[in-house]
Amino acid sequence: MCVVIEHYTYDDYKNWEGNWELIYGYPVAMAPSPVITHQAIAFEIAFELRKNIKCTECMVVLEEDWIIYEDTVLKPDVSLICNEKGDFITKAPKIIVEVVSKSSAKRDEQTKFEIYQKEKVPYYILVYPNHLKAKAFRLKGGKFDKIADFNDEILEIDDIECPTKVDFSNVFKKFRKR
Repeated sequence: MCVVIEHYTYDDYKNWEGNWELIYGYPVAMAPSPVITHQAIAFEIAFELRKNIKCTECMVVLEEDWIIYEDTVLKPDVSLICNEKGDFITKAPKIIVEVVSKSSAKRDEQTKFEIYQKEKVPYYILVYPNHLKAKAFRLKGGKFDKIADFNDEILEIDDIECPTKVDFSNVFKKFRKR
C-alpha cells in the first residue's frame, strides 16, 4: 500500500476555511479556538509592547500571517513588526510571542522555536498562562539564548530598532486574582 502525503503551498493555504498554519507543506489546524485567558494574555502583552514602543516605523499585530516560505505560513500570537508595507508579515518580526497551550506546546517550544531561530527573529517569548510565567529568548550568534523567566519583572528590549518593554506584573495582574 502506498500512502500519498500532500505537500501544500501558500496558494492552497489562502483558500482554506478556518484557522490554519502551514509548516513545511503540512497543514496544522489551529483548533479548538484559544480560551479566553490565552487571548486576554496575548492582548495584554500586545498592549504592553505597543504602549512602550519608542518609534513610528514599527507596530504590534495579533495573529497575523507570516509568509516565511511558499510552503510555510505561521500565525504568531503577537508580533512586533517594522517597516512592513504589504498585507502580511513578509520578514522576520523583531519580537514574537506565543501563548503556550497544552495543544500547542510542542509546536511552540520546538518547531516554531527552530523556525524563528533559523529566520533570525531577535526575540522570542513563550508565555505559560497556567503558570503566569514567561520565558524570554534573545538571538545571539544565530541561536536563541534564554534571558530569564518572568513573573512580575520587566523585560527591557532596547537593542532593536524600536525599543520597547513588557511589564509582566501588568500582563498577569488580572489573572492572579482568579
